[in-house]
Amino acid sequence: MKEHIDKFLRYMEVERGASPHTLRAYRKDLELFFDTSGDHIDLSDVRGFVASEINRGQKKSTASRRLAALRSFCKYLNREGIMKKNPAKLINSPKLPKQLPRFLTVDEVFGLVEKPEGLGFIEQRDRAMLELMYSSGLRVGELSSLNLDDVNLDEGLVKVMGKGRKERIVPVGGKAQEALRSYLVEKMLQKKGDKALFVSRNGRRLDTRGVRRIVRKYSLALGLQGKVSPHTLRHTFATHLLQSGADLRVIQELLGHSSLSTTQKYTHLDITHLMDIYDKAHPLANDEE
Repeated sequence: MKEHIDKFLRYMEVERGASPHTLRAYRKDLELFFDTSGDHIDLSDVRGFVASEINRGQKKSTASRRLAALRSFCKYLNREGIMKKNPAKLINSPKLPKQLPRFLTVDEVFGLVEKPEGLGFIEQRDRAMLELMYSSGLRVGELSSLNLDDVNLDEGLVKVMGKGRKERIVPVGGKAQEALRSYLVEKMLQKKGDKALFVSRNGRRLDTRGVRRIVRKYSLALGLQGKVSPHTLRHTFATHLLQSGADLRVIQELLGHSSLSTTQKYTHLDITHLMDIYDKAHPLANDEE
């Protein structure tokens, strides 16, 4: 079965454009399944696997992701003629609780992007990264993979390679442009790296883990409550656009969502935000008789 898993993952990488993170997760999920079932896959095996994951305390989101990995793998085997049916297709995913994405207030995000102070290479880089994430709503992997020639500061645009190797062009705000110009001058003077846009002290491309550490560092220094990640900045970007009256279809294009339903979660978040304002501001919102 290991040979089939290897071929499946190569297919996911080459044909479907799956990210390295997705490939690692799928390999782990599939290996975990076959450690318990041997090389056998049927309906009872899949149902028992999902149930055992939940019973041993795994989050429903994790069990759901592992079921998705099995579905994709079985679909691949069926297409290749190795399996006649896809038993994982018949199992319903565990019902997940609806969670609205966290976002920062305008004051919080302004404080965060301005937190890196100083004229050194690291400070200039970190300021440019934070500004660009908030300005353009990039995923952490998209930010990490940016090259110098992906950024056109004269036009105020950045070319992004999103999920499934789908390319999109995203505008870059004025503040982010200023921060990027300052960083690129420092990068050139320091002779740090060549092709990659954001690099470490030694000139190597900054990976997603490094970006997450940087965001976490400045959020802690600012005293922000809860976990703040690059995805928080992406949520903040989308939420602030919606609150400012941007069309949902425009936000979908900017975020690189293939389906509008994925973007619609921000409408629920915005309604929650409006209700909070209503409760605090309306004279009779909390009137008790």
